[in-house]
Amino acid sequence: MLDLHRLRLLKELHTRGTLAAVAAALGYSSSAVSQQLSLLEKEAGAPLLERVGRGVRLTPQALILVRHAEAVLNRLEQAEAEIEASLTAPTGVIRIAAFQTAMLTLMPPLLDLLARDAPKLRLDAVQKEPERALSLLTAGACDLVLAEEYPGYPLLLRPGLDRVDVGPDPMRLALPPALAGRSLSQLSDQRWILEPADTESGRWARVLCRAAGFEPDVAFDSTDIVTHIRLVETGHAVAILPDLVWPHTPPEAPELGHRHIYTCAREGAHQRPGVVAVRAALKAVYSKRVGSPAP
Repeated sequence: MLDLHRLRLLKELHTRGTLAAVAAALGYSSSAVSQQLSLLEKEAGAPLLERVGRGVRLTPQALILVRHAEAVLNRLEQAEAEIEASLTAPTGVIRIAAFQTAMLTLMPPLLDLLARDAPKLRLDAVQKEPERALSLLTAGACDLVLAEEYPGYPLLLRPGLDRVDVGPDPMRLALPPALAGRSLSQLSDQRWILEPADTESGRWARVLCRAAGFEPDVAFDSTDIVTHIRLVETGHAVAILPDLVWPHTPPEAPELGHRHIYTCAREGAHQRPGVVAVRAALKAVYSKRVGSPAP
């Protein structure tokens, strides 16, 4: 009997290309992944990997197995979805991976709404940036991803995933009171806090400043949005922040663009009642937050 977890690892190796990439995406060691695939070879009764330099390549037999694994895993998730749909209300556990702003501002009202409308459904959440979250999703380590996408930096949607848009989140200047009313081009002499340059949001913000005619003086480099807010509020930096980070009304400032918020689920599981319920509740929470009716 072929082990489903090991089949997922083989499918991930086919997608990512190296044992190290699979290990990094799923939080394992390369040796652990290799050991699991060695066991899968014994189960399959055929060689699945061959050495190529320092890496490995899937054998023709492994490619056959990958093709059938994708179909089998998809059908099993469809079966689980049908079983759940036959019940009177969403039940079980939905595991969601979400970025920091969503965890701070959307997660609490989302949990409140689900507690009221789907009390038998449990939502577990982990904070992960979109690229890492999508890796967990394709590997079956979570059921739903809440992701963000910045202008000019679209994330590659992997095969086998179902995407549903949540909506746009405007990005605006975040300024200390003493600098209120300044435009982006008038901030070349200020100290900035931005996300790292190797992140989509960090790259986007730097390109925006360069288009305004200056290279930002990034005195503070952090992925922690709470740190961004605190340094702005205390007058130590300026920033570009999304509307969702503010607990109430965002500061009055021109919109500089917007990031897009969306969810992803595996195609075999996107009709699970729990996934459907979480997506509907999330859309309702977001719509209430931005002041527009949910569809």
